[in-house]
Amino acid sequence: MASRNLWYMRSNLFFGSRCWMIRYSAEILKSVSFRLFGVTCNNGDKEPLENEDLLNNLLTMGVDIDMAKKRQPGVFNRMVTNEQDLKMFLLSKGASKEVIASIISRYPRAITRTSESLSKRWDLWRKIMTSDLEIVNILERSPESFFRSNNNINLENNIKFLYSVGLSQKCLCRLLANAPRTFSNSLDLNKQMIEVLQEVCLFLGHNDPIDFVRKIISKNPFILIQSTKRVKANIEFLQSTFNLNKEELLQLLCGPGAGILDLSTECAKRNYTNIKEKLFSLGRTEEEVQKFVLSYPDMMFLADKKFNDKIDCLIEEKISILQIIESPRVLDSSISTLKSRIKELVHAGYNLSVSNIALLSWSQKRFEAKLEKIKRLEQCLGS
Repeated sequence: MASRNLWYMRSNLFFGSRCWMIRYSAEILKSVSFRLFGVTCNNGDKEPLENEDLLNNLLTMGVDIDMAKKRQPGVFNRMVTNEQDLKMFLLSKGASKEVIASIISRYPRAITRTSESLSKRWDLWRKIMTSDLEIVNILERSPESFFRSNNNINLENNIKFLYSVGLSQKCLCRLLANAPRTFSNSLDLNKQMIEVLQEVCLFLGHNDPIDFVRKIISKNPFILIQSTKRVKANIEFLQSTFNLNKEELLQLLCGPGAGILDLSTECAKRNYTNIKEKLFSLGRTEEEVQKFVLSYPDMMFLADKKFNDKIDCLIEEKISILQIIESPRVLDSSISTLKSRIKELVHAGYNLSVSNIALLSWSQKRFEAKLEKIKRLEQCLGS
């Protein structure tokens, strides 16, 4: 009887303890679950709570919180972020605290990247760029280019592929600096575009696809982030609109026409129609219009109002349409720049109606140097 009572007491003690442990564990789990998920879960209509520690850290780093919230608000609801690791990593690469704050302000998701992922991605970029400072400069200008993806395997495969199709390190460096999204593309997308360009090359009778691809990309580093459908449509548009034979089209694509492949085809058609109508109204023929556009195809990036306003501005200043046709790059300058420069030249005694107007599109430094020469010459003639 004594042994049975002893067994009964032990059983109660064991099962009672186990029940107490289960209840206690449930309370712990409930508490932990609340802490882990309370930051991101909604309670009815309440807004998700923000990570206060993260906010304080970013404020201390000089991050523009309002800008960051507008761009990627979800980052502020995360429990785990790596802003301090990111800061130390970028400081070690030569970035200033101000640059780091600017990067996070404009692309907050950067703070979600791990140190290991950052280090691996940096090493891959260094296979193209010659210094850490070059990469820092790209990040300062376009933080998305580096932090948008953390798929380092895809990046590595793209680098290998682009080298394999004959692109030099210098060409890849230019791609990374100007069109970094190229390296975030899936490998298949980049392969498709290269294949399309190679097919176009062979169709146009050029027997060196590697050379053709290299020339296109050197003229237009954004080509690989366009759709193959757009590129094909624009090539067809250029050939049919300007009645180009294969050799003429080849020269255009390898030269000034490469940039037009970025435009949507509808936009290119609409802008060209407007250019044609405007020049027709000024007494120009279709042949003159075509020569004008082909001499500087970038003018097709100008929307109708902007193009018309610039032409009107120049004509109001006694500059003829023939002068504009001979110096189409003047259309690169803004209307305010054109008016300001024309005013300075006229004041210096420069007769725009019978003189070269190309200087209206020169760099500011070159323009000012030319203006000083004109002033000195006018003074000599006056004395």
